[in-house]
Amino acid sequence: LDLTQLPGAGQPGRPAQGTGPGGKFYTKADVERIIKRVEERSDEFRKVIDRSLDRSALNGTTREDNINQQVKELENAIDKLRKDFDRANTWQETRQQVQRVLDESDEVNTLMRRGRWRRGGVVKSEWALVRSDLNRLFGIYNLRLLVP
Repeated sequence: LDLTQLPGAGQPGRPAQGTGPGGKFYTKADVERIIKRVEERSDEFRKVIDRSLDRSALNGTTREDNINQQVKELENAIDKLRKDFDRANTWQETRQQVQRVLDESDEVNTLMRRGRWRRGGVVKSEWALVRSDLNRLFGIYNLRLLVP
């Protein structure tokens, strides 16, 4: 079923909408709110991890640069999702971009799981917030979730 072909889908004054997993109904505005929160939280995470690395033994190393680059690649994928989402008529049209965000998230999630981040520290707690919102987004698109 192509929801973009439903009467009124994506027309001005009519919300673009569709059904996610479990039959839950989502409007484009619902998904947009989640994407906005993912953007905001990932921006904050980038700042937190950068400050943490600057205060660590990794400061000035190639490893620090690699970590910052992986976080930046996730942010770039989220930014591209946002731009494509804004141009789309329905949220379902951006599944491929959400998959790219998932792919980039995997890299950062692996860093967070394997890294020596202080347990209960701000870096881990900020990532937990980002991961939670990302998983909510991935669930809507019926994609696999990130494991803690």
